[in-house]
Amino acid sequence: MTAEVFTPTVGVTMTPSAVKHVRKQLDKASSAKGIRLAIRKSGCSGFKYETQWVDEASSDDRIFHIDGVDVFVKEEHLSLVNGIEIDFVTEGVNSMFQFRNPNATAECGCGESFTIS
Repeated sequence: MTAEVFTPTVGVTMTPSAVKHVRKQLDKASSAKGIRLAIRKSGCSGFKYETQWVDEASSDDRIFHIDGVDVFVKEEHLSLVNGIEIDFVTEGVNSMFQFRNPNATAECGCGESFTIS
């Protein structure tokens, strides 16, 4: 049995729109140091993205510094999100993060979850 070591070469990127939105929210949240991109098993396709404000880094966090915004990702999630671009879009009256993940091989019809082969 061999173990494969994953070393991300790209990591996480953000569009200017996403950076602007996160900076604005961080200015309101005095204790938050950045935003966490997390993955959890959910939905009809297998995995779901979650974002959370981070007050303190964990020992297993990888931190990506993007134009003054710190994005925290757990080491165990890196292989699922390596190369992802986080965008912030407005559609009508709704605003949301949008994730462009080159590792996703399928997404559910509602766009709520994704699959990695």
